[in-house]
Amino acid sequence: MLRAFKDMEACFDERELGLASLKIGLKLDQEGEDPEKALSFADKALKALDQDGYLNRANKLLGRLEEERVASVEDIRPVMHAVQLELGNVKTAMGRREEALGNLKKALEIKEITLEKDCKELGVAYRDLAEAYASVLNFKEALPFGLKALEIHRKELGNNSVEVAHDRRILGVIYTGMEEHEKALEQNELSQKILKNWGLSSELLRSEIDAANMQIALGKYDEAINTLKGIVQQTDKDNSKRCLEIACGILDKKETVSPIEVAEAYSEISMQYETMNEFEIAISLLKRSLALLEKQPQEQHSEGSVSARIGWLLLLKGEVPQAIPYLESAAEILKESFGSKHFGVGYIYNNLGAAYLELDRPQSAAQMFAVAKDIMDVSLGPHHVDSIETCQNLSKAYSAMGSYPLAIEFQLRVVDAWEGHGASAEDELREAQHILEELKTRARGTSTNQFPTKALPLPQHSLASRNSHPNVSFNQNSADSMR
Repeated sequence: MLRAFKDMEACFDERELGLASLKIGLKLDQEGEDPEKALSFADKALKALDQDGYLNRANKLLGRLEEERVASVEDIRPVMHAVQLELGNVKTAMGRREEALGNLKKALEIKEITLEKDCKELGVAYRDLAEAYASVLNFKEALPFGLKALEIHRKELGNNSVEVAHDRRILGVIYTGMEEHEKALEQNELSQKILKNWGLSSELLRSEIDAANMQIALGKYDEAINTLKGIVQQTDKDNSKRCLEIACGILDKKETVSPIEVAEAYSEISMQYETMNEFEIAISLLKRSLALLEKQPQEQHSEGSVSARIGWLLLLKGEVPQAIPYLESAAEILKESFGSKHFGVGYIYNNLGAAYLELDRPQSAAQMFAVAKDIMDVSLGPHHVDSIETCQNLSKAYSAMGSYPLAIEFQLRVVDAWEGHGASAEDELREAQHILEELKTRARGTSTNQFPTKALPLPQHSLASRNSHPNVSFNQNSADSMR
């Protein structure tokens, strides 16, 4: 028989040899003399019997062999299991998942007969079928198989085994599908503990992503955001983006139920996109946040803060005309909320000045920088780093207007302020002194050097570190990444 098969291999292709491989495999399995060779023929048969119907034909042939008692049931069960399993896999690959469930369930039934009652392999089979049911959103049918897998693996392997962690993860997915989110999160947390113990970082990351989504579903937005931040720090950009996209998809369904909390979550997630320099997505999320906050009169201060961040990001992207309306709106809202001398208002006026200077409107820029400087001198003090930067920007604006005496006056204040910082600001002092000398030269009309007039938009991290008002929320992480 084996010699004949070798001769056939020279004349027929792999697919045509599939049934012959199956028959030889069955014969060798019955004889029991060479299990490895029997397995190799079974493997050839499975590879050859593909989605074009050969697996179904093999299945019918096996059924006929069983009916005609050509081979004992015990002998053909391993091959029957392999064919059923492969049929299920092929149908799944073809997108026929519902149909595949019948084959996968039959494969499990064969394993229940052939394997010991509580062996690890049977537990894995239960879990695989639970996952198959979950993939077609049939969570009710999936649950008992998932619980059975957990029961077997806890009994045989202990509570701290990797198999138990995998069982709990799929149970978390199933409970989420059944909207039993507390149970889902409990299973997820137990799974994470095991994965941490075993140091399985990639699988732990997957569980953390699931956990963030469960926390959002439970309305635990602060916990979810902290989980997401941890994920972003651990993984690569593509995985981080995929995780954040999933979270946003879940938040989208919660907008009408918890608009304020969802707006805050969008704002926090936008910061994670900023750390990845994905400004377009960050701005899009902030606009969604703004749309929700505009409908909540009691959240006017948050509306102003989000509008300010949108304006700042648009400035960083070079979309200056688009930034101005957001910054102007933010200034008016925050003045109304906190008063005209609040430091947050000063930052916005500085950024408006930077925008006008970029648009070659130095007179308007000087007006904005002057307002910003007055506010910051009062709220932060004239020697604060950001107050000095605003004074520097004011000097640039006057220089751009050709008003060199005023430019020199404010540049002298910049030099004096940096001198007050001592050795920690030697580089800043040296640069400020250089600019001062260049201004004096230009004032005498003897300089031909190109003088920098681009102003520095102040990053929002400065606001995040203040305690002037607890309700003003700005972005520390994103600003740090821009520097």
